[in-house]
Amino acid sequence: MNLKLNISTCPNDTFMFEAMLHGRIDTEGLVFDLHLADIEQLNGAALSGEPDISKLSYAAVPQISDRYKILNSGSALGRGNGPLLVSRYKIYPDELHDARVAIPGEHTTANLLLNKIYPSVKDRRAYLFSDIAEAVMTGECDAGVLIHEGRFVYRKIGLQLVADLGVEWERLTGLPLPLGAIVVSRRLDAPLQRKIDRVLRRSIEYARANPAGSTGFVRQYAQELSEEVTRSHIELFVNDYSVDLGAEGRKAVTGLLGTETFGIKEEEVFV
Repeated sequence: MNLKLNISTCPNDTFMFEAMLHGRIDTEGLVFDLHLADIEQLNGAALSGEPDISKLSYAAVPQISDRYKILNSGSALGRGNGPLLVSRYKIYPDELHDARVAIPGEHTTANLLLNKIYPSVKDRRAYLFSDIAEAVMTGECDAGVLIHEGRFVYRKIGLQLVADLGVEWERLTGLPLPLGAIVVSRRLDAPLQRKIDRVLRRSIEYARANPAGSTGFVRQYAQELSEEVTRSHIELFVNDYSVDLGAEGRKAVTGLLGTETFGIKEEEVFV
């Protein structure tokens, strides 16, 4: 059976999906038509109900929960991995109300966190995530929210930390931070949804046990990143929660989004 699969080009996604895309594990007869894009583009495609399986910002989940369910495997969720609010010159958090802040998309978890932690920020400007550091460096924006590999290199290019939004989230809630989910279409029946979940878990477990096997595929889409940054990215964003959300992971998701925002019962949100 062919399924349309949308994921990002980020190393954590290509690392997790490599084995199932290249026949290194038993896919139980499933074949995947791969499409790669930026996270906000993926959010938009899922909002249209297009893919069968997709990476998605957790912030966008309530808007698509009538069409998709969250897989237990594949999430980017954890501690110490949150978006970073940075600036070129020193800005204190209580000065942000007048700041022009670059965000990686309206529907991203980064923007949701910014709204929860610093609601006074009104002037938000959407950029491709990889262009945010430059927008801050050139003065187009006073500050920016970095995601993905940006957190590993911002100091090297002269930016400084205003706030670690993940640390602030953990301080306020005590919960790990849900960043990105893998969702599956409700068009597919429950046995098929569970099969997809099993296959993805198998792929992630294989990748963690055989990290060298995915190197070529990961590097194909992370050509501008050093091997050190790529490795750090995978180590940070692929963890035990990626294998299985578990009870704490599900609690973190509903803590971030609030079960009332789904409009359906909490147990119906997850596969």
